[in-house]
Amino acid sequence: MVTQIKEYTSAQAIAEALDKQLSETKSVLGEYLRKLDDIRSLAEKSKKIRDTVLKLAGKKASTDNPSEITVGTLNIVLDASPFHELSAIESVVRSHQERLLVLQKVREALKWLDQLGDTEGLKYLVLEDEGIPDRILFKIA
Repeated sequence: MVTQIKEYTSAQAIAEALDKQLSETKSVLGEYLRKLDDIRSLAEKSKKIRDTVLKLAGKKASTDNPSEITVGTLNIVLDASPFHELSAIESVVRSHQERLLVLQKVREALKWLDQLGDTEGLKYLVLEDEGIPDRILFKIA
């Protein structure tokens, strides 16, 4: 996403847009948390098997990771393990949790707009960064 300006006709419309963002973020976060539980279980099983095989073979785990390469700023994992997937999903979950907290704080901060009453002829220009309101401009039409 990018920074953009959206125009709303009422404080209620802004609140509804925020509520929609909150709902979507909670839904996506819930999906990733379910995936996280599934992959965490798989990663733990994989680790136990790997540790057992290494112990039986009398080997130590390699600290080098030849399955990862970097191209520019992009990291590429070849033959991804459950641990790689677990790490990726944990990162996404943290990101969505942070977004959810920010959206909740913005929604709470906008409660005072409900007290404006009749705002006929007033337009709300909302500067949004990544879909999160950052600044509201009141514009008389």
